[in-house]
Amino acid sequence: MLPELQPGDLGLPSAEDPIRIRWLGTAGFEIEHGGHVLLIDPYLTRASLRRCVLAPLVPNLDLIDQYAARADAIVVGHTHFDHVLDVPAIARRTGAVVFGSHSAATLCRTSGVPESQIHDVERPSGSPPVVMESGPFRLRFVPNAHARLVLGKVPFAGEITDCEEVPLRVNAYRCGAVFRVEITVAGKTLVHVGSAALIETESARLHDVDAVLLCAAGWHTSRDLPERVVRAFSPRAIVLTHWDNFFLPLTEPARPLPALQLPRLFDRLVGAAPAAKIGTVPLLEDVLL
Repeated sequence: MLPELQPGDLGLPSAEDPIRIRWLGTAGFEIEHGGHVLLIDPYLTRASLRRCVLAPLVPNLDLIDQYAARADAIVVGHTHFDHVLDVPAIARRTGAVVFGSHSAATLCRTSGVPESQIHDVERPSGSPPVVMESGPFRLRFVPNAHARLVLGKVPFAGEITDCEEVPLRVNAYRCGAVFRVEITVAGKTLVHVGSAALIETESARLHDVDAVLLCAAGWHTSRDLPERVVRAFSPRAIVLTHWDNFFLPLTEPARPLPALQLPRLFDRLVGAAPAAKIGTVPLLEDVLL
């Protein structure tokens, strides 16, 4: 296994009010600062493979109440089931505002989330990235791509345009627009890359990012991804995410997805950024920034 990051490994956190980053499994994170809670792609239900194949998916409300009882805002990077299934239920139960694509907005409306809690951040191609604020967090939604995981194609591509049949089957959770999200809080910058792909433009580059939360699933299908991530963000730390087998329940230890080549990804990142802190966060545990 890769090195597990400890609470202080991302730098010297403020002793009075650190930024707390908790990995929720898959691409999901809870980021808390100043009593304000931001969730990114929270997927706690972790339906078994059998359930995913045989039936529509229903959020596990007990797990949501246990691990996402508080939220002020929820960011949706794209709308595959392992990123968005639990979002409407969390939003309804906490009152959190949801930021996401047209597809995320459609799913939330159909699932009974009040319109006042839905912020569609998708814009026509070529538009500047949308910037929003939530408490102490500044959020910049930069259009990105999804890794071409299946025979060179994005799985379940397209939009969620009609989901009156909620609950939905896995294949109805279309990818929708994809964003990487740049988060600025308390003088620190984090970038959440929820799919292992990167659209590079000069205007989208950042420098000296404090931490990149990087999806590992399908990384080898994106040409030179480790090197391009380092070039784009010059990160001080890289937290690998979405490497775990999300068909296993939260009660079991995280195990790598088959054929992920995680050690090879780690070696490539170390080669590109030898001074950066690189590793994973234990499931449902915290690191501080």
